[in-house]
Amino acid sequence: MSDSDKTGMTGSTGTTVSTRATTDGGSTAPGGPTTPGGPTTPGGPTTPGGPTTPGGPTAPGGAPHTTSATVLAPLDDRLPDLVALYKDLHQHPELGFQETRTAAEAARRLTGYGYEVTTGIARTGVVGVLRNGPGPVVLLRADMDALPVTEDSGLDYASAVPGRMHACGHDVHVTCLLGAADLLAAARDHWSGTLIALFQPAEEVGSGARAMLDAGLYRKDLVPTPDVVLAQHVAPFGAGLIAYCPGACMAAADSLEITFHGTGGHGSRPETTVDPILMAASFVQRVQSVVAREVAPKDRAVVTVGSFHAGDTANVIPERAVVRLSVRTFDETVRTAVLAAIDRIARAEATASGADRAPETELIDSFPVTVNDPATLRKVNAEFTRLFGEQRLFEYEPATGSEDAGILATAAGAPLYYWWLGGWDPDAFRTALAAGRLAQDIPSNHSPRFVPVVRPTLTMGVQALTAAALDQLAPGAAGAAEAD
Repeated sequence: MSDSDKTGMTGSTGTTVSTRATTDGGSTAPGGPTTPGGPTTPGGPTTPGGPTTPGGPTAPGGAPHTTSATVLAPLDDRLPDLVALYKDLHQHPELGFQETRTAAEAARRLTGYGYEVTTGIARTGVVGVLRNGPGPVVLLRADMDALPVTEDSGLDYASAVPGRMHACGHDVHVTCLLGAADLLAAARDHWSGTLIALFQPAEEVGSGARAMLDAGLYRKDLVPTPDVVLAQHVAPFGAGLIAYCPGACMAAADSLEITFHGTGGHGSRPETTVDPILMAASFVQRVQSVVAREVAPKDRAVVTVGSFHAGDTANVIPERAVVRLSVRTFDETVRTAVLAAIDRIARAEATASGADRAPETELIDSFPVTVNDPATLRKVNAEFTRLFGEQRLFEYEPATGSEDAGILATAAGAPLYYWWLGGWDPDAFRTALAAGRLAQDIPSNHSPRFVPVVRPTLTMGVQALTAAALDQLAPGAAGAAEAD
């Protein structure tokens, strides 16, 4: 990275309005991620077409939507700094609840923009509050954590931290929210209300949003209770596009660790043992029947075994085997039934093997179903259509990936709108789509090769967050004059 690219993490902090620090107010989250539980590929973006590069905030007929266009006008000048920030964040990924460097940069910039800043919420969470007269309270959220993945992108700004990578695009989310927070702060005469910029730790383990709430996010008035929560996630479809899903848009996820107990011994005398490897292997096979034979075809569920550990050498039958699996569902009744079936099968296999101890099941992390509010979605999408043109938006099927942003909305009794932001090279995506090779040629989130294109991903991400916030805030004096 050249010296000019380092400007994203250095320089003047600007004028500090108010900075506060808190201690963790009761988070029960683990110290770092164990199994990636964040979103993967949207379930249905199969026909995204239209332009490949955002041409600026214009309505379908070509005329700019005045207030948004005015607020977004400085973005071109700010983009080089945002690109440098993004590359720096990408080079320095931090795992869940360890995002100290990222959090410090978010706090520094928010302070410079004029926000009241609170740090240290659930260890590394950061919020900035900008009070700007009467009107709605709008919360914009970005997650900050990276994954325990070794990057294989070959980029000159690839991760400099061994075994750590922003493989889910959270560096994009942080950069876009900071860009939107800057533009909205600089255009306060165009809107009225209160804006919250929230930078959340540990989304990948499903604990960050809950930990911030447990630390008193709303209860201790660290931020006003929002009237609406808005968030976006970069995904592997063409950059310059936005995908949306009304209603239940992402699955609930439960990550389980099941420990099977046997009786160890010498590999030459298996008759003296109870083999936990055979016990667990039988479970892995049979548990695949849960979705195939116990979930109705009209319902959706996924059960995936992602980890199996037992023993250390070839001639010793170990005392235990540990299996980790992920469960995805969209309905609480289905979720309860699937989890019960998994427990039943684990216990049955232990009994069948003659184990003298029942298996132990631990819930590692859990995400609720993410549900978009249809009315908020329609209203914000109307603004997106005015800005970008209807050809930039497309609807997708509910995704089996998972997300914890909805917890922030549910706790506030507020509607949520969570959309997907295209991040892949548009030409490469169209080529793979035409060849029927999306799964083979386009890396998904969590892949060591998932690195979004810088432009127009960052441009579109900042524009979308800014426009969505303006749509939900009340008009300011300048915005009302433009509307007249």
